[in-house]
Amino acid sequence: MPSSRHHRYHWTALDGAMPMTYCVGIEVEEGLVFAADTRTNASVDDVRVHRKLHVFEYPGEAVFVLMASGNLATTQLLVSRLQRDVEEKRTPNLRSLRHLFEVAEYVGALLVDSQVKCRDVEHGHDGVNTQATLILGGQIAGERHGLYMIYPLGNAISASPETPYLQIGESKYGKPILDRIIRPATRLDDAARTAVVSLDSTIRSNLSVGLPLDLALVRRGELRIGGQLRLSGDSPLYADIHRNWAHRLEQAVAALPRFPWEQPS
Repeated sequence: MPSSRHHRYHWTALDGAMPMTYCVGIEVEEGLVFAADTRTNASVDDVRVHRKLHVFEYPGEAVFVLMASGNLATTQLLVSRLQRDVEEKRTPNLRSLRHLFEVAEYVGALLVDSQVKCRDVEHGHDGVNTQATLILGGQIAGERHGLYMIYPLGNAISASPETPYLQIGESKYGKPILDRIIRPATRLDDAARTAVVSLDSTIRSNLSVGLPLDLALVRRGELRIGGQLRLSGDSPLYADIHRNWAHRLEQAVAALPRFPWEQPS
């Protein structure tokens, strides 16, 4: 059974919001990293925490992680339908498909249908955007691990050695560190630290993206979640990463070559 908790889909005022989000998925030779914030804004003074990282784990058989940016109602409905299809052995489902690209196609089709259903519920409420964008990654027994971005129209693109990470949501602030550090040969744990720094940089520059952060790792060939945790503002690990990164950046700037007009110190 998947480790994500099954929950019924409920429509609330929050579901009409297009929450500001930042999620990043990284694919390296050792496996996959997934990181997402949890802040959802229905209005300026209505900020809540909702999980945007969902795990579907079938040990020894397959493991998938799904992250979402966009309409909360759409993504909650999509996750519930993915769980239901497995539980009721509908075809296709996450356990019946043998290739990751087929899973991306299946999830994309469900996403399109979920957006339509949510739009029908909101009939008469002008201006409600029911679209969502997804990052899907994982591994199926006998297949290489992989990472996909799924667009609202259901089409998908995959990560590649040239672009070993995918972002959705408020991506621009967290992109520079990924460009500088992430390579296919990057160690998985270093990729996870880089993902946390990428989230931390985004949080510092954009108040609509916020703590706690969800982090999950899939190690190549293990077919299960290799590590998962939630980092809050009072987490010693997060505080240490945040403080160390800021301090090392200051040291790096101070150590850069002097300009010609500067006096020797």
